[in-house]
Amino acid sequence: MEATLVLASIVLLLALLIQGRLSPAVLFGSWASGYLVLGVITEQQWLSSFTNPALITLLVLMLVSLALERSPLLERFSGALLKGNENLASLRLMGVTATLSAFLNNTAVVGTLLGVISRQRHIAPSRLLIPLSFASVLGGMTTLIGTSTNLVVNSFVVNAGLPALGMFEFAAVGVPVALLSLTIIMFSRCWLPRHQPQTHSAQQPYFLEARIRPGSELAGRSIEQNQLRNLNGLFLLEIVRDGRLISPVGPDETLEENDVLVFTGEVEKVQALQSFNGLELFGSGADWLLASNLMEVVISSQSALAGCTLQQVDFRTMFNAGVVGIRRGNKRLTGKLGTIRLKVGDSLLLAVGHDFTQHRNIDRNFHLLGNWQRPRLSNRQSMLAFTGFAAVVALAAFNVLPLLNGLLLLLAGLLLSRILTLGELRRRFPFELVIIIGSALTVAKAMDSSGAAQLVADGMRELFGGYGVFGAFVGVYMMTLLLTETVTNNAAAALAFPVGLSTAQAFGADPMPFIMAVAFGASACFMVPYGYQTHLMVYSPGHYRMIDFIKTGLPVSLAYSAGVITLVPVIFPF
Repeated sequence: MEATLVLASIVLLLALLIQGRLSPAVLFGSWASGYLVLGVITEQQWLSSFTNPALITLLVLMLVSLALERSPLLERFSGALLKGNENLASLRLMGVTATLSAFLNNTAVVGTLLGVISRQRHIAPSRLLIPLSFASVLGGMTTLIGTSTNLVVNSFVVNAGLPALGMFEFAAVGVPVALLSLTIIMFSRCWLPRHQPQTHSAQQPYFLEARIRPGSELAGRSIEQNQLRNLNGLFLLEIVRDGRLISPVGPDETLEENDVLVFTGEVEKVQALQSFNGLELFGSGADWLLASNLMEVVISSQSALAGCTLQQVDFRTMFNAGVVGIRRGNKRLTGKLGTIRLKVGDSLLLAVGHDFTQHRNIDRNFHLLGNWQRPRLSNRQSMLAFTGFAAVVALAAFNVLPLLNGLLLLLAGLLLSRILTLGELRRRFPFELVIIIGSALTVAKAMDSSGAAQLVADGMRELFGGYGVFGAFVGVYMMTLLLTETVTNNAAAALAFPVGLSTAQAFGADPMPFIMAVAFGASACFMVPYGYQTHLMVYSPGHYRMIDFIKTGLPVSLAYSAGVITLVPVIFPF
């Protein structure tokens, strides 16, 4: 009875994850707490999930990556990647991205190259960004540290009492599959759209301008007194006064004659301004001033803005910036901007204040597509950070020093040398990921201890019994692939792993092929932008539609799956 109830709760969890209204952290955290309160798992099991060695390794790796992603070396090198014709540029870009993503956080690699690709005018960014994201996924799944998915699977392996996965245990399957898939991308990219980068003239529809006439009763009174703060569908963004820009505009700002007021929002609702005597509507005379402080950003996977509206987070106070427009994929969102619920991957066009770059929460919330550069490491600091990281990886690969120990030593060195600071670690600490993975481990324990995983494994054996253990292996892989295309990659791994392990035990088979089926299946997200965070990062900057991912990603998914299903049983026999 308990197994059936737990299985029913997992089905409900999956449905809520697909619906997407609540974040995976909230859902997994709630389910894990619920199982603890209801006695499905013990307090010791719940606590041990958050102290799992593989989870701690992932956490320390992400903190170390904060230093590596600040290195200027990759950005300097990236300019050479995009020279020459489009095909050669794409091939170089994907090759370098896949190689770097095998060892560095693939989100950091894509984040660094995203701005470079978006700013250049040689090749349409829409021809490069999906291949960039796909290459980062393919490179990441070839090593233990290349993607959080592999480390998450390793945390389940350790939790199940099995030997931890090695640094290059994925490579024998991952490298050939990556090469095959990259070759397919070179052909499937012919279906990518060719959207040229937006010019400033294309951004003009976001704005509406009005001038205060001499003698107007609005002059000499504040924004609040003139009731210009709560207009129907419009928002006062900036004031142009005597050739200088006032941005953002506070409620106590006193208006003067000949001030140019810049509004944004539902600019077609011009009638909202017609009731103000002495306010003269006109064209884009302040165009050059607006262009001087416009910046496009993409909401990151760690952002506190995801799932919130601009009104709820008081965006202007947080960032000293106003939102001019919001785009999701190739669709510009309309209506009252303050009431739109933001999502990871949304592209925001900002009019920023003079101290925007000084806000310390920029890195956590945004990937910047503009020309602003965050503080970079010096060449000496970059060499020290990368040399240290390479040494840690090498020592772990040859079993000289455990990966966690090496990363802890490297993190201590980065702090002592002031390459990283405690303040930066606090700002960028991945609390949400810790909650997701720790809670997912708890959910997996509940599935195992209650018998729910065994129920599903029995169903898999019944369904694929006629095809033997190979049929069950294919079934576990396809189930994981379907999950990762509908929910997130880490959530897919969390839900599929206990089923895969129980299925291996039901057939009396070695668990490694099934573990690999879950690991590679959880990274097999190529057809929708919502299952993998690098896809969301490129979705709006590339002005993509869902069909663009399907047309480009379907051939890649088929080739990738064929390679995994063929090679895993050969490298890891049943």
